[in-house]
Amino acid sequence: MGGMAKNRFSSGEGPSQRQLRVGELIRRTLSDVLMRGDVHDPDLNRISITVGEVRTTPDLKVATAYVSALGGRGTEEMLVALRRNKGELRHLVSRALTLKFAPELRFRMDETFDRLDETRRMFSDETVQRDIARGREDDDPDDPQ
Repeated sequence: MGGMAKNRFSSGEGPSQRQLRVGELIRRTLSDVLMRGDVHDPDLNRISITVGEVRTTPDLKVATAYVSALGGRGTEEMLVALRRNKGELRHLVSRALTLKFAPELRFRMDETFDRLDETRRMFSDETVQRDIARGREDDDPDDPQ
C-alpha cells in the first residue's frame, strides 16, 4: 500500500528544496512575463493567464507550468499560443534564473482551477442568486411580511 507515492519523484522523498525554489521562481517570472506581455504575440496577450504551479524535474532540466485561462475560456488557444512561444518564454525566464542552463518549458492545464471554478459556479448559481432574488423581493430583510 505504501509503495505508490514513492514513485512519483525519482528521489523518493518528494521535490527537493532546490526544485521547489526554482519552480516557484519560474512561476513568478512566467507570471510577470505574461502579465507584462513581454512576448509579442497577440493571441497570447489576449488571454489572461494564471500560472498556478511550476514543477521541475530533479535535474531541473524540464519545468512543467500548470496554467489556466481566466474564466476558463480559450484554454486550447492558450496552450497553443504558449507552446508556439516556448522558445522566447524560455529565454525570458532563464534570464531570471541563475542556472547554468535554461529549463525546457512544458505547459499543462491546471486542473485544480477547474474544480475551484466549478465550486464557485455552484455557489454563485444557487446561494447567491437566491440571496440576490430575496434581497430584491423585500427591500428590508428585517421587515416582517
